[in-house]
Amino acid sequence: MPRDTTASMTASQGLDDDALLARYAAGDRAAAQILLDRLAPRVLRLARRLLQDPAEAEDVTQEAMLRLWQIAPRWQAGGAQPSTWLHRVAVNLATDRLRKRRGVGLDEIAEPDDPSPGVVDGMMQTDRLRALDEALAMLPDRQRVAVVLRHLEGMNNPEIAASMGIGVEAVESLTARGKRRLAQLLQGRRDDLGYDR
Repeated sequence: MPRDTTASMTASQGLDDDALLARYAAGDRAAAQILLDRLAPRVLRLARRLLQDPAEAEDVTQEAMLRLWQIAPRWQAGGAQPSTWLHRVAVNLATDRLRKRRGVGLDEIAEPDDPSPGVVDGMMQTDRLRALDEALAMLPDRQRVAVVLRHLEGMNNPEIAASMGIGVEAVESLTARGKRRLAQLLQGRRDDLGYDR
């Protein structure tokens, strides 16, 4: 890596997302790399949870990041955070893909690849994550999005409301109903998932 790029990355590390996006819009490629490193993993995790398809999740992540780069020259600092805006775009892209799937029978959808390692110690965790993913897939789309953003991505209710384009009270209602439904779906599986051992 050229010295001036390394210096630029070092100088940009402590900047917030708004400042990095402005620097990217001004031609700073190092700022883009830092933003990509910060934001893309969270978007990818979100898309994987919503779509349960690693390839589609990567496509959604790339498309969301591309849209962020396209909007960078017109970005208004002080409004929504780039991360919140990016989550909203990713949720919309994932929701569009889920809607397109509805016409396909469950037997026609390939089982998603399990990216977790085959370590014996990780087998129980893998089973638990699979059970959670299966239960999440049974929730209505908006409940699933709200639960994933709140409880798996750690976003607060106002951030989720901004990401989903709804009010905070609607977020609270969606997450509460989603959690209750998840509890019902997973209720009889405590023993086989190793929670009672």
